[in-house]
Amino acid sequence: MPILSLALKSLWNRRFTASLTLLSIALSVALLLGVERLRNESRNSFANTISGTDLIVGARSGSIQLLLYSVFRIGNATNNVSWQSYQTIAHHPSVKWSIPISLGDSHRGFRVMGTTADYFVHYRYARDRQLQFTSGAPFSGIYDAVLGSDVAEQLGYKLGQKIVIAHGAGQVSLFRHDNKPFTVTGILRKTGTPLDRTVHIGLAGIEAMHIDWQGGSPMPGMRISADKATHLDLTPKSITAALLGLNSRISTFKVQYYINNYPPEPLLAILPGVALQELWDMMGVAEKALLAISVFVVLVGLTGMVTVILTSLNERRREMAILRSVGARPTHIMLLISGEAVSLILLGTLLGLALLYAMLIVAQPLIETRYGLFIGLGWPTPYEYTLLGLLLAAGLLVSLIPGIRAYRYSLADGMTIHI
Repeated sequence: MPILSLALKSLWNRRFTASLTLLSIALSVALLLGVERLRNESRNSFANTISGTDLIVGARSGSIQLLLYSVFRIGNATNNVSWQSYQTIAHHPSVKWSIPISLGDSHRGFRVMGTTADYFVHYRYARDRQLQFTSGAPFSGIYDAVLGSDVAEQLGYKLGQKIVIAHGAGQVSLFRHDNKPFTVTGILRKTGTPLDRTVHIGLAGIEAMHIDWQGGSPMPGMRISADKATHLDLTPKSITAALLGLNSRISTFKVQYYINNYPPEPLLAILPGVALQELWDMMGVAEKALLAISVFVVLVGLTGMVTVILTSLNERRREMAILRSVGARPTHIMLLISGEAVSLILLGTLLGLALLYAMLIVAQPLIETRYGLFIGLGWPTPYEYTLLGLLLAAGLLVSLIPGIRAYRYSLADGMTIHI
């Protein structure tokens, strides 16, 4: 304890250089744990987006592409699935329930998804949790809309408010369906998934909006009113994708084979869990690269600490000689110098944790709003504790370098005046 107290007093005496070293270690620790927390929470957020769905069906493309646009609202489909094909698949004896999905429109930067009321009954997320409403109810009319929590919060929408859907999924849309406004009938409870940033409307509403459109733009001289559109045939011609729940998981591969070899048109059926694993395998290289960069940053921080202490040793020879002259042994000198390094590492780790949580508090709403990822503020995970333990062990090892160097300094060498 006297050695530790002396080490802390020595650091306080050199507080400027010690503070810079402490800051570099703290930033290294915050970066290391921040990257690990972001990687973990991203994986959890993706995994929690969909649950209880046995198959996702879409036009034949890649499994990851189908997963991204149908579940995470990232990217666009290469083609659509005809309504007739969807109906045939939905009435397959092994299919228990089905949810059609139609994408391609947006509202002020938020994706619009056309579906049916079955979506609110069968869709599950985060280990079989059902969608719940903070206010209102599912859509029932053609021009009804259900908002995700982020849409309602960020745009300040309430029940009964009118909204206008725009054609296309970009931030800026040249064409707006302003002659067919929708009424907000429900607001979903927050899920921490892309659903929070989605506007849900009925498939009939999608068809009504585009009934006087052709080839992605309004037909010249033809403008059908919202009232008149409700009396026309609003059966969809095609959809973007479909989610399937089966009677038995034993039949999953049988139904998948049937869809992948469907004669009328080229379709693809994927298992969400398998596609998610493929996605993370693809991103594994980037994850490892980020972790490696973080580790190297920590090593740079520790190397900087050792360099600073070693550089100061030559200036502190007389200090150590005085300590030796009052009875300190070489071992005490080694413990003093190593104690300074260990103190810097411990304080840097604590400060790094504080910086991490401060940054999370500030960045959490921004990351959630912009990327749909929820980064938790909970205690460090066992793996993060392991990283901290390895960091402290590495710091203890490198602290021995200046300690051993100081141990070798003799009393005579310290008292010698070099000119």
